[in-house]
Amino acid sequence: MIQPKPDARALAVPAGRLSRLARFGALTSSVAGNMALAGARQIAQGKRPRAADLLMTPANARRVADQLAQMRGAAMKVGQLISMDAGDMLPPELAEIMARLRADAHHMPGGQLKKVLTDAWGADWLKRFDKFQVQPIAAASIGQVHRAQTKDGRDLAIKVQYPGVRRSIDSDVNNVAALMRLSGVMPRELDIAPMLDEAKRQLHEEADYEREGRYMRWFGDLLAESPDFVVPGLQPDLTTPDILAMDFVEGMPIETLAEAPQTERDRVMGLLIGLLFRELFEFRLMQTDPNFANYRYQPDTGRIVLLDFGASRDFGPEMAEQFRALMAAGLSGERAAMRRAILDIGFFAEDTAAHHQETMLSMFEMSMEPLRRPGAFDFAGTDLALRMRDAGMELGADRDFWHIPPMDTLFIQRKFGGIYLLASRLKARVDLRAIIERHV
Repeated sequence: MIQPKPDARALAVPAGRLSRLARFGALTSSVAGNMALAGARQIAQGKRPRAADLLMTPANARRVADQLAQMRGAAMKVGQLISMDAGDMLPPELAEIMARLRADAHHMPGGQLKKVLTDAWGADWLKRFDKFQVQPIAAASIGQVHRAQTKDGRDLAIKVQYPGVRRSIDSDVNNVAALMRLSGVMPRELDIAPMLDEAKRQLHEEADYEREGRYMRWFGDLLAESPDFVVPGLQPDLTTPDILAMDFVEGMPIETLAEAPQTERDRVMGLLIGLLFRELFEFRLMQTDPNFANYRYQPDTGRIVLLDFGASRDFGPEMAEQFRALMAAGLSGERAAMRRAILDIGFFAEDTAAHHQETMLSMFEMSMEPLRRPGAFDFAGTDLALRMRDAGMELGADRDFWHIPPMDTLFIQRKFGGIYLLASRLKARVDLRAIIERHV
């Protein structure tokens, strides 16, 4: 979640399935109209237009981003994931427009908010509070957060889900996938049904705030003896499937550390990277959403506040051991062991072409560079991210290689990528080998 800008607008969330479908229909018609005009203009100039080039224009990207931001719910969530995971593969001007989905935060008007709270808590819900701030302190794709003080003295953060989110998940995902098909970003022969099914399942889980509360409490228990982390306490008496009530915990955006002394940036990123490996190898429970807004920093205590556990996933010991074998092979440089581990995890299959397997192996070896070298790795003084991006784009451009790994693997991979991006943003220097050797 992000703090709404001072001029952020209160826009009602379209809650009905038909109203959301109409929005998608209008959006598709508008984009198609733009494509027709642009195509006619190019033909008049003697050019042969390509459909993908006509669709992925700044004007169309701006229209899609604005509409998804107003719809919120699963439509906006999927758009955010696309902008995060594929942002480096878009032209800079398009990536910047799609990034607005992670920066803009509309919120519900007061009347719609009151109805959601009344439906969840009953008509006399306000009697339970001394104060309830109508202006949200944070807003995101499927909900917004309000600060409140109860009659019995609790200072709380109340996350309220936008109306209709749960009912619209399946249709939203299908409609966004249809837009992606239209764009030509994904080949028509690629079977994305398993990925869409998993996206729907994950979004249904994230929209269940009682489930998120259980995971928040689980993380709180696991980190209870860790003085460097803070997890808000759950308030079950006010929590429902559509409302998550938790302790209000002070904290600054984690990005504000960019101006902190080098030693403090290094310490904080060392803690977060250490937590990532504990989640994978020790807890076998991971919060897989890499959004920077899920981390806050307390300058007075130096502690890291952990937020938003809707995307948490727990997995069995087999996956942890597969990744342990992969890391061990990467540290040792044994290529045959690396191939076996990558195959076991599912990054490629036995029938994947040999040259594609070699490309994947080379990319993994590249990703292990920071862990192989002794001493602190300087995230600001490397071109590794650019080299990985270029290799990934080259592999993705080859339409003969379209392989979807197991979903748990994709979520873990995305979390690793998000932590790397945060370390790069903070220009941290961390001894990664020392951290990973505790687990491998």
